[in-house]
Amino acid sequence: MRPISKKLLFFLVLGLLVVTYNAKAQVRRGTFIPYSTVGFGVGTSNYYGDMASYTTPLRSTFGMMRWSVTGNYTRHFTPRLAARASFTYARIVGDDYKMNKKDPTNLRFPRNLSFRNDLKEFAVEGIYKLTPDNRSYDRRPQFSAYLFGGVAVVAHNPKALDAPNGNWVKLQSLGTEGQGRPGYAKPYSLIQFAIPVGIGVRYKINDRFDVGAELGFRKTFTDYLDDVAGNYADPAVFADNPLALQMANRSGEVLTARKGIDRTAGLKKYTQAIYNSGEADPFQVLKDNNYGSAGSPRGNSPTLKDNYLIGTIHINYVLPTQIKCPPLK
Repeated sequence: MRPISKKLLFFLVLGLLVVTYNAKAQVRRGTFIPYSTVGFGVGTSNYYGDMASYTTPLRSTFGMMRWSVTGNYTRHFTPRLAARASFTYARIVGDDYKMNKKDPTNLRFPRNLSFRNDLKEFAVEGIYKLTPDNRSYDRRPQFSAYLFGGVAVVAHNPKALDAPNGNWVKLQSLGTEGQGRPGYAKPYSLIQFAIPVGIGVRYKINDRFDVGAELGFRKTFTDYLDDVAGNYADPAVFADNPLALQMANRSGEVLTARKGIDRTAGLKKYTQAIYNSGEADPFQVLKDNNYGSAGSPRGNSPTLKDNYLIGTIHINYVLPTQIKCPPLK
């Protein structure tokens, strides 16, 4: 039996060598071997909406930039095509005073609204590699670029600072534009869809690790990431909720909510330019001219939706993969 065992061992080793040689030969002939990566990234977030206008793109992009973190799993199916599942946690903010203090005659300056919103985004995206991969993960190009697009589900909950009490207040449940009350729209949803599109680059560190940079724009279908969209509600509907009344119309507050800055000087420039008020008390001028009255615009345009931009620098790790043996014929 001993000689037979040696023969079997010899043929088994020979067979494995042949299979391995054939698999490597397939790679040399150009057969692509799919592989997977996992990644982690940190970066920036930017919001565009009623408190960050598209008419001032540089100010809106860099004026109130915040942070984001993300994790992802990517499957590379072909040299050019891949699919990715990712989760991103990002904070966006807006502030009428901050964005318009250099131009207090802007119509958004006296509104004095501000917010922050922590977004939880789950996305599924397709990736098209402008620079195709080579035959296997360890032979991928040193530098590559790609485009991506897909669909995302976003959980959000805008908040504003109740400065006297130092609390961040959830705004959707307050119905700051009358939502949920007779004669007004129903509350907006805290779960939304978005379409992420963008571009990225990656650099191969070694066979297992890449470093990359990515810029992705998120098109949403809501105008309420900032809790601002329509018109001012009748103050009478907030008779049972003083906090909702405060958050609905903050034009009469002397100090900004986020930083506690006195805005009297800027508001005086506004009332002088718009109402020719001279040296009169600007807060009284706003009242006399029915600023924030029921039915007047609170948002800039209900037809324009809120969107956000995510910039990320990430590290990707190539998961170990085995060369699949070709079928025996």
